[in-house]
Amino acid sequence: MTEQKVKVEKVTSVIAREDDGNIQITFTIPFALIQKAQAETVEEMAKDTEVPGFRRGKAPLDKVREKIPANTLLEHSLGHILPLALSDAVKEHNLKIAIYPRFELVSAKDGEPWQIRGITCELPEVDLGDYKKAIQGVAAASSIVVPGKENKKELAPEEKEQLVIKTLLETIKIKVPKILIEEEVAGRLSSLLARLEKLGLALESYLTSVGKNPDSLKAEYETQARDSIALDLALSKIAEEENLKINEKDIEGALKVAQDSNPNENPEDRKRLLTSILKRREALSFLTKLA
Repeated sequence: MTEQKVKVEKVTSVIAREDDGNIQITFTIPFALIQKAQAETVEEMAKDTEVPGFRRGKAPLDKVREKIPANTLLEHSLGHILPLALSDAVKEHNLKIAIYPRFELVSAKDGEPWQIRGITCELPEVDLGDYKKAIQGVAAASSIVVPGKENKKELAPEEKEQLVIKTLLETIKIKVPKILIEEEVAGRLSSLLARLEKLGLALESYLTSVGKNPDSLKAEYETQARDSIALDLALSKIAEEENLKINEKDIEGALKVAQDSNPNENPEDRKRLLTSILKRREALSFLTKLA
């Protein structure tokens, strides 16, 4: 008796690193896996799909499939495949991705392997340079001399903090991936549109009132996003290098406020995020004391 080996078709992936810091992951999915995922999707959706002449959940699957919009079937089917495919690609290519990829369909022909491209990135390396010397030097040079007095007037806390941030951003070297900037810009635009909607203002009217246009607004947001991301990464690295600690009571207090505002958020995710934010604040406080 001879044994027959069944070839298990798998998703394959290749990566390409772009000059802008983005990483492309191109997945090739055997059509047999697409068919399997589509069948699973139809079976899942059959429970809630209404088909004339049949009780809910009792219609033949081919009839159910006819009622499912093509885009819905596509999205749900790929949802069966891509998470595991991404996990395998991350392990295979030894990636430490910073955000979940933005996927786009490259090729989807019946009977042929499908190709999906995911755009993501890794967190960039931060070269802090001699940030302590830079901050101390600029702070000393920026103190205000009061006429008629030998002593220099100390900068206000807010002025000192802004000076520290400006100096740090000018000192560090970092290449922020394009996709991180785009995600941050999209979030800022979404927030602006939500605020304008509450005020009953149109975006065009707002831009005219502040002397901007869509291109200049986007460019401004891109600069702000790049600086914001660079600052967060630099402060996180400084907190790590200086082994800065956060008081547990401060974390608990922040957790209480966050829980009240968003009770459905995962507690562990919330704690990690708030601890990271508090460490960055502690790092900024540390730098301000150097000035």
